[in-house]
Amino acid sequence: MAPPRILLCGDVLGRLNQLFKRVSSVNKAAGPFDALICVGQFFPDLPEQLGELTDYIEGRSQVPLPTYFIGDYGIGAAKHLLSASKDSANLGFKMDGLKVCQNLFWLKGSGKFNLHGLSVAYLSGRHFSDGQQFGTYTQDDVDALRAIAEDPGIFDLFLTNEWPSGVTNRASASDLPHGFSDSPGSDSIIAELVAEIKPRYHIAGTKGIFYAREPYFNVDAVHVTRFLGLASVANKEKQKFIHAISPTPASTMSAVEISTKPLNTTLSPYTYSDQTVLAKEATKRPSDSDADSQYWRYDVSQKRQKYGAGDGDRLCFKFVSSGSCPRGDKCNFQHDENAREQSLRGVCFDFLNKGRCERGPNCNFKHSLQDEGESYSHKKRGSENASNRSRECWFCLSSPNIESHLIVSIGEYFYCALAKGPLVQDHILIIPVEHLPNTVLLPPETEIELGRFQNSLKSYYKNQGKSVVFFEWVSKRSTHANLQAIPVPSSRAAAVQDIFNLAAEKLGFKFVALRKSENSDGRKVLRTQFDKNFSFFYVELPDGTIFSHLVEENERFPAQFGREVLAGLLNMADRADWRNCSQSKEEETKMAEDFKNQFQEFDPNK
Repeated sequence: MAPPRILLCGDVLGRLNQLFKRVSSVNKAAGPFDALICVGQFFPDLPEQLGELTDYIEGRSQVPLPTYFIGDYGIGAAKHLLSASKDSANLGFKMDGLKVCQNLFWLKGSGKFNLHGLSVAYLSGRHFSDGQQFGTYTQDDVDALRAIAEDPGIFDLFLTNEWPSGVTNRASASDLPHGFSDSPGSDSIIAELVAEIKPRYHIAGTKGIFYAREPYFNVDAVHVTRFLGLASVANKEKQKFIHAISPTPASTMSAVEISTKPLNTTLSPYTYSDQTVLAKEATKRPSDSDADSQYWRYDVSQKRQKYGAGDGDRLCFKFVSSGSCPRGDKCNFQHDENAREQSLRGVCFDFLNKGRCERGPNCNFKHSLQDEGESYSHKKRGSENASNRSRECWFCLSSPNIESHLIVSIGEYFYCALAKGPLVQDHILIIPVEHLPNTVLLPPETEIELGRFQNSLKSYYKNQGKSVVFFEWVSKRSTHANLQAIPVPSSRAAAVQDIFNLAAEKLGFKFVALRKSENSDGRKVLRTQFDKNFSFFYVELPDGTIFSHLVEENERFPAQFGREVLAGLLNMADRADWRNCSQSKEEETKMAEDFKNQFQEFDPNK
């Protein structure tokens, strides 16, 4: 297939008529193009300029091709984006933009999505914050991107509104307008993010000029990065505001193609800018430095047992996670060797830094300090001592960490518990008694009991006029399996298949459908498809069909995929994250008791 053809645009400033007139002209002369991406301020500066944007949003004018924007600020941004957020079409599972109107999509916060085969990461909004709901990015958005940067694979595009500080330091003066400054509108956090993400193309706006920097080398990567700064639409200086690219997706390129470097390739500009930032900030207190903010996630809790030297002390995330920090001894945060060793043994950074982890049982890391000899760099998880695993695991019945008040039924091989932070009432987890990473590779004799639990739950939900969806996320880093059971109104059961297919399409894959036959049930067929060397997701639909997906090494797959999809089906986008649904222990205990009383006549262990 031919590479996708993408148009890039700088600040729109509400001038959609001029933008789309130019887009239509370019599309006719050199197209067709697959999409338009806008960086920089999308909304106008003045109220009287809002009319033409409103015409497009309300359908009086048409957006000519799929258009994505990240500059969610300006006049009218709050009104129109809040309205889009509440639209039922935008609730639930969304990774590739909230639909504002036909062919116009808002990339909110930060994230990654697939655009015609291209891997696209983005950071919406600007760095500074003045209390606006829209138009600024948060520390959580930055942390999410830093986590994405650790995933395998190469990012084709990285979209930001602001330029990264230092990107022009090695450019010749003739490349830029007279008097151009690299300071206003530049951001050191963007510089550090792009140095970590290492995209093939970095596109930004807000400076009012067009600038195509020479490609530069990346540290610890074979490919080069090209920076493109774009001017604003219909600017008086007649700077270029539309630019076309047609990159072959990195995922389809050979190693030789990826590593090819143009003759004009330069050193990374961020090697220089890092030293400049260090020199300027060496005397700052930690609370004064915005640029340091991405090096830590949470304030240190007084409960932190081993590393709590005092209020305000924080661990350097870069040092703990990678063993090095570009700021060296000038970093304002702790380069703690003991914390680094604990991290190598699989201990959660949040636990080390503040003594607790808000992800709870969904976290794949340990929540207790580890003894020497348990290094993850030399030992596989499966070779750990079983008793140690049980003490640390949230799901092992012998663990002190288990939430025993949520347990509602116990069998020989499995037990059932109410989900913590449930999506809906009677959201159940079916959990192996043994410390095992998934239910697919359990011994055949355990399947009989698992089937009884599933059939009992089906009968229980049916008695309430509901159907049930079962799903399991099997990560290579999984420690203790849990098969989730979520009831849905029977009137929505037929839509479950469609919404999972739609969500898969948005992520760029197709499910493999496994149907039970006269000689074999769906789970037996599922076991033939399973490969323990890959992560794996499967869902059992209300009609018994099983959808499965083998997750490739370089594929970004959301750990909460199943829950997010069903949150969309049920119009419960605000409950897609279990942490938004937390309850007190008293409330959880009452829910568990109510469930046990109602489930008693269906419980296979009674």
